Amino acid sequence: MSQEQTRTGDAPEYAVTRDGMVGVAAETDAVVGSAGGRRKKGRRRKGAEQSMVPEADFTSYYGRPIVKPSPWEADIPAYLFTGGLAAGSSLIAAGADLTGRPALRRTGRLAAVGALGFSMAALVHDLGTPSRFANMLRTAKLTSPMSVGTWILSMYGPFAGAAAAAEVVSLLPGRYRSAGPLPLASALGRPAGLMAALFAPPVAAYTAVLLSDTATPSWHGAYKELPFVFVGSASAAAAGLGMIAAPTHETGPVRRMAAAGALLELGMEQRMEKSMGVTAEPLHHGKAGRLMRMAKALTAVGAAGTLLAGRSRAVAAASGAALMLGSACTRFGVFEAGQQSARDPKYTVVPQRERLERQGPVRYHQ
Repeated sequence: MSQEQTRTGDAPEYAVTRDGMVGVAAETDAVVGSAGGRRKKGRRRKGAEQSMVPEADFTSYYGRPIVKPSPWEADIPAYLFTGGLAAGSSLIAAGADLTGRPALRRTGRLAAVGALGFSMAALVHDLGTPSRFANMLRTAKLTSPMSVGTWILSMYGPFAGAAAAAEVVSLLPGRYRSAGPLPLASALGRPAGLMAALFAPPVAAYTAVLLSDTATPSWHGAYKELPFVFVGSASAAAAGLGMIAAPTHETGPVRRMAAAGALLELGMEQRMEKSMGVTAEPLHHGKAGRLMRMAKALTAVGAAGTLLAGRSRAVAAASGAALMLGSACTRFGVFEAGQQSARDPKYTVVPQRERLERQGPVRYHQ
């Protein structure tokens, strides 16, 4: 095929000869991932390229998740909520004891031991047998959130129980308070309550560390802010319970605590969702999305109600109930989001690719 044939139209518009390509416009390059540099019919924006690569469909071998969802059920989010409620109640009880608020102190001590008992029952039910919890005490491993959390609970529980026992003794008729070891139980009330308050913040926060230490994408992606969310949520819930059970003239400090806890929870949730990237999507969809929207609305309403709760017992009770329900929805919402993220390979693959792009290729040195 000659060049003359190519020019006269006897051959195709583009031809290959011994001298190279004939009929190809100068400076025309093939574009990888586009329509080959060719123009389509119709107007096209200058410099625009249409990708021929379809959107990624994240799948895995045999349709199974890359990360296996945790086998936990509703026992675990219930354990998360009641554990935080117990911790916050111990803090309130200690403060009420030091400032002369007996009704609020009683509410905090009894609520702490009751919530802790429910929390431990939910945990043991999920584990299947109480011996598994006891076996965790055979060793102490600082790099394991589960081991550290087990020891924190084991140290917190006896002090919370002793403070509650002293409160029960104080409710007995006078002639019974001096029988047997009961006077000793009464004397240990304040020291035990203060020690329980000392361990309360780790009790409220360690469950968030436990979740974020897993490979579940939405839990792991929230590792920076989730402990603050849980601490704020626990403070708001415990303060809400105090607003429900104690008279309004004793609840001034807990109303301020409720507002501060709610603001901490809402603020850190907002920051958490921004820092999580794509793994924050499950927090806005499905069951988890509904729970998180309810949590935010209830927490905001409860925080606003604290402004009027000092004037009305009914408003105080309603605000306290909203705060407690909001805290529970937060725990269940975070739990459901994590389970949803584990089922979808997208939330495992995309963060890994983003980390590789930030860090660059891995180089191995011999």
